[in-house]
Amino acid sequence: MNVRAGTRLSIFPLPGAILFPRMQLPLHIFEPRYRALISDSMARDRRIGMIQPSGRGDPPPLFEVGCVGKIAHVEALDDGRFNIVLEGLSRFRVIRELDVTTPFRQLEVDFDAFAADKDDETVLDIARRAALEMESRRFADAQGYAVDWEAVSRLDDESLVNGIAQIAPFDAAAKQALLEAPDIVTRADLIVQLLHFFARRAPDDDDAATLQ
Repeated sequence: MNVRAGTRLSIFPLPGAILFPRMQLPLHIFEPRYRALISDSMARDRRIGMIQPSGRGDPPPLFEVGCVGKIAHVEALDDGRFNIVLEGLSRFRVIRELDVTTPFRQLEVDFDAFAADKDDETVLDIARRAALEMESRRFADAQGYAVDWEAVSRLDDESLVNGIAQIAPFDAAAKQALLEAPDIVTRADLIVQLLHFFARRAPDDDDAATLQ
């Protein structure tokens, strides 16, 4: 990806939604300002920055780290909504928010701290991988999730770790900590800790789901 420090980036702030390089994130776009964001992105470079709000407000403050994604698939619906799939490219750090007239927010961002995202080939040792799969299975069983564990076992380490980080029902602060973890080894260890913590919470009847 050809980016420089001080890159201008249009963003979609969404609590609980994080994206990692080489991972995909499906999104349903229905608010007018974000419909405008998708239309603008499609007319430019198809890139959108995903970042979480860090609090409440109008507009809400943002965490300092997000991930830029490229629209890999878009379905334009008759009523103006979009279904899209973002493909993660690189994490970024916020430099400042720009004063713009567009209905969507724009940031000046820096990618330098995450140059390693492009070619990260970190792998987990056997014991760490086994512990992550075991804790994930315990958590899923306790929450009433149905998971294809055979398919999970075939995932490479990066897809497993970052996939869990994206779909796990952790709060925004926990998700952000996972996003900002320097590598998948650190992220895997943090996931195991979070699975322990959140497993102690009583499952909600409405939380039962099937994970693909």
